[in-house]
Amino acid sequence: MKHRVADYLRRRAAVAAALFLALCVVPAASAAAAPDSAQRIASHFSSVRTMTGEFVQFGPRGEQTGGKFYIERPGKIRFDYEAPSGFRVTSDGSSVVIFNKKLNTADLYPLSKTPLKLLLDERIDLSGNKVASVKEDTDLTTIKLVDKSVFGNATITMMFDSKSYDLRQWTITDAQGKDTTVMIFNVRQGVTFDPSVFKIDYRRVDEISRKNR
Repeated sequence: MKHRVADYLRRRAAVAAALFLALCVVPAASAAAAPDSAQRIASHFSSVRTMTGEFVQFGPRGEQTGGKFYIERPGKIRFDYEAPSGFRVTSDGSSVVIFNKKLNTADLYPLSKTPLKLLLDERIDLSGNKVASVKEDTDLTTIKLVDKSVFGNATITMMFDSKSYDLRQWTITDAQGKDTTVMIFNVRQGVTFDPSVFKIDYRRVDEISRKNR
């Protein structure tokens, strides 16, 4: 039972990392009601079509893991977690699959039924009350987002370079007040990906699912 609970928590963390990195690379559709700094950051990311780099994730109990990520809007994302985690999160524009190599499991979801559909679309709306707060320091601009229709009771706090507007890290605070922080580095934008990067092997997913029934 302990292993099942731990695996469930790791899966939640993997999905959270993918979801909220996706949020950070899409532009605002209508940021007129958002603070000026949020508007400027959204405008900066409006030109970002692809992004790749490395990440380090810190869990609420101090656990640490890392890996590489790849994003191509609209709809495509991949997170490769390094060993011993064994997780891979992939969206091909239609579906999202979470592979666990250690346990040989594959969880498949329609992209349209997940928050990724909104976050990986061409545009996202930062108007209204979605931007809870903006704090501008000399080196960093911190934006806190809330949207119960998408994130439930969770909040997302993102930190950007105040001069370049590049994303540095983000923290997800869940409904229980527990934080998961992701830092990204060695980021490259405007990258051309081979289509295989975001390819989902549906036959393999089906085989794994049948074996685990």
